[in-house]
Amino acid sequence: MGFTIGGIREMRSGSRRRVRTTECTAVAEYTGLWGWDVVPGARAVSGQCSCGDPSCTAPGAHPLSFADEVPAGAGVDDATKAWSRYPGAALLLPVGRTFDVIEVAEAAGRRALVRLERMGLPLGPVCATPTGRAWFFVAPGAAAELPQLLYRMGWDDADLDLRGLGAGAHVTAPPSDLAGLGPVRWLRPPTLDTAGAPPQARLLLGTLAYVCHRAGPRA
Repeated sequence: MGFTIGGIREMRSGSRRRVRTTECTAVAEYTGLWGWDVVPGARAVSGQCSCGDPSCTAPGAHPLSFADEVPAGAGVDDATKAWSRYPGAALLLPVGRTFDVIEVAEAAGRRALVRLERMGLPLGPVCATPTGRAWFFVAPGAAAELPQLLYRMGWDDADLDLRGLGAGAHVTAPPSDLAGLGPVRWLRPPTLDTAGAPPQARLLLGTLAYVCHRAGPRA
């Protein structure tokens, strides 16, 4: 027998325990090792959201309103116990606390990663989504500062496929799927040096803006 969140059957029993163990391990790693809060999120199957609202505007891509977040610092036992209350929930990371996010097209993000690594610039974690986007984790406050930073760099009037995610936003974390479209994956996994202290956005923004400009506006 499968299990459900909000009435949606998530998966068959043969894989349930394996997936649950993987997710609990990831939650414990995020809270205990990287120092991030983790929020239980909705999942989507065939376009339907597990929150149970048929008019949901973000199926499978928002926090569960009734679920408590697992706080940063929670160890393996505490994280596993907390997450077991919400079987099948997606792992969401709240933005604006330990990090903000700069989002670009995945192809542009990959090119930017190569350039940034060659330049020896500091890099934080980077995710790729099944929707073809890349999320660069940067220091908190970047989203609010982004328009001014782009202005100072001369990119304020450019049509860039680039945006900032700040306080109030959430990103889906590996190994969870995003809106039923497929899993989010790491292009550059977190490390002890970068998880709690991602780079300032200004250090990466020039390269990100350049590759986004070369790629053209978002289709």
